[in-house]
Amino acid sequence: MTTIIEGRAWVFGDDVDTDQIISGKYLTILDYAEMARHAFEATRPEIVTQIRASDVIVAGTNFGGGSSREEAPAVLKHLGVACVLAESFARIFYRNCFNIGLPAMVVKDIAQKVEDGDTLRVDLTRGEVRVLGRDVVLEGEPIPDFMLEILSAGGAVEWFKSRGVHSWTRRQKR
Repeated sequence: MTTIIEGRAWVFGDDVDTDQIISGKYLTILDYAEMARHAFEATRPEIVTQIRASDVIVAGTNFGGGSSREEAPAVLKHLGVACVLAESFARIFYRNCFNIGLPAMVVKDIAQKVEDGDTLRVDLTRGEVRVLGRDVVLEGEPIPDFMLEILSAGGAVEWFKSRGVHSWTRRQKR
């Protein structure tokens, strides 16, 4: 996994909750490709047809609040979002991002300094965000090494599997 991400910004405001990312009425869909077609349906429906692999979600405060649903970061990852940058996250959403292998980083004042369509270069290890083509450099909170390991493995389940830990599976007698 590369710790440098370069992509186009999609900017959101404050208090974007998980129901705005993917409405609860679609949680019965088991296929993430189908579910992802409904991402941001009520607020920015164009995102699903215009987003490109390596694009970056940028948001204000409390991104991912509301109900705890792993599907919210999962559909973002499925759409091709390379990382999520916000001024603050709901804690469960933040952890779910890492659990499914989607980088998330806290960056102060980012929603005021980045515009839709800006090209960003994000350094996850240094916590630095550069707006290419403009003289804007933002300091974020670097992602700790152990969380980078989880991302590199593809998420928490894969990280545990790579270490031979399968405590969530039922052990059978031999």
